[in-house]
Amino acid sequence: MTEPTSGRTEHAPEFQFRPRKVRYVAIVIAVLFVAVFTVVAFLLRSEWTGAYFQVSDQVAMVGIGIVLAVIVLMFTRSRVRADAVGIEVRNLIGTRRYEWKHVEHVSFPDGASWARLELPDDEYVTIMAIPAIDGERSVVAMRELRRLKATAAE
Repeated sequence: MTEPTSGRTEHAPEFQFRPRKVRYVAIVIAVLFVAVFTVVAFLLRSEWTGAYFQVSDQVAMVGIGIVLAVIVLMFTRSRVRADAVGIEVRNLIGTRRYEWKHVEHVSFPDGASWARLELPDDEYVTIMAIPAIDGERSVVAMRELRRLKATAAE
């Protein structure tokens, strides 16, 4: 198993990519979560439903909306940075750096939602920063990553 190196790269990244459409969708969904749960919180005590709702229940509803919004906004964190030495992948949780010598391929399998790094021993790492939904932008990003990988192999 190949161990990634952690921490920042010593070189300035030659390439950096973040998803665009995923970010827009995540922000809209996060705002909707907060808005809907806030409206529901206000409506909890507006008329008799057969149950006694307290102010704490209303606060909890708004809190649930905020927590769900934060979870959805984690999708906006994804990023990929690459240079002549390696590639750094930041997904929902955590950032990992891989040297190009440990990466076998940069691929985008048919039907996949995201690109991925193919590692030794049939392992792979999803690159959530390069989603299929971004279309041509993702194609350009894949070409650049493949170019950097080929340059490093020389």
